Amino acid sequence: MNKAFDRYVSILFIVLGVALYLYAETLTVSNVGIAIGPKALPSFLAVILVILSTVNLIAALRSKTPDKQEQLEYKKFFIILISLLLYALLIEPLGYVISTFLFLFAGFQTMEKGKYLHSAIIAALFSGGIYYFYVEIFLGVLPPLPF
Repeated sequence: MNKAFDRYVSILFIVLGVALYLYAETLTVSNVGIAIGPKALPSFLAVILVILSTVNLIAALRSKTPDKQEQLEYKKFFIILISLLLYALLIEPLGYVISTFLFLFAGFQTMEKGKYLHSAIIAALFSGGIYYFYVEIFLGVLPPLPF
C-alpha cells in the first residue's frame, strides 16, 4: 500500500464525485413517463464514489503500516482503459447488454487470466440482470439489443 498515492487519489475522487453530483443535478427531468430520470444513476454513483473515496482516505490516514513499493501494472491499466473507450463507442451500436458483457469479460480476463466460463457467466448475469431491473422494473431506458 502506498499511503501517499491513496491519499491523493482519494482526494481526487472525492472532488470528482462532488463535481459529478453537481453536474447530475443540472440535468433536465424527462416527462416521458420514465420512473427513473437521467439524474438518478449519475447522482447515485457520485454519492457511492464520494463515500468509498472517503473510506479509503480515512484508511490511508489511519494506517500504521510502512509504505511498501508496489510494481504498478501499466499494461493492465491500458488494457482496461482501451476496453472502457471501446465500451463507450460500442454501447449504441451493440446495445447495453452485449457491450457491457464484452467490457466486463475483458476486465475480468485482464485482472485474472483463465476461468473463461466463470468470467462469462458473471458478466452475462450482471449485464442481463442490470438491464432487466433497470428497464423492466424501474422503467428506465438503456440502449437495446441491435436485433
